[in-house]
Amino acid sequence: MSAMEGLDINVRDGAHIIRFVRPEKKNALKSAMYTAIREAIVAADDNADVTAHVFIGSDGVFTAGNDIGEFADRASGNTALSDHVQSFIRHLPNVRKPMIAAVDGLAVGIGTTLLLHCDLVYATPTASLRTPFVNLGLVPEAGSSLLAPRLMGPRLAFELLVLGKPFDADKAVAAGIVNEIVDAE
Repeated sequence: MSAMEGLDINVRDGAHIIRFVRPEKKNALKSAMYTAIREAIVAADDNADVTAHVFIGSDGVFTAGNDIGEFADRASGNTALSDHVQSFIRHLPNVRKPMIAAVDGLAVGIGTTLLLHCDLVYATPTASLRTPFVNLGLVPEAGSSLLAPRLMGPRLAFELLVLGKPFDADKAVAAGIVNEIVDAE
């Protein structure tokens, strides 16, 4: 299990499970969490007993994306984009083992972007994918402006990334982001 607050990282039956556990912040990711996730992925990629990485949320939320408090500090000029975040984002295309996501509830910002990098994505009927980049004065992150149109076509990618319209589970399946809708259990 990970010692990083907000994460539960362990290996079970060959699956490297990365669980977001900050229910009081809707599982929002802090900068240091990105480093812990990247380091865990690197170690699991080198572990012969691990066959896949599994991302999962908790308490009915996948992740609300970046911690808004840290985000506000960066936006006000108090801090630059964290090396933690950049290192994680740069590592995503280099992950060697399959990545699987189990989405229940909100997947906002990096929570949705991460799904574009996954090999398989399962969602519950309550899943809601959102990318509020433009509303926040940001450009889409982590190659999402390249990956989304390839995955779902330019029109749906524009709707998700530029208009910021939420995709429910059914629309996410139709768009090709989610493989299948499953029960929360």
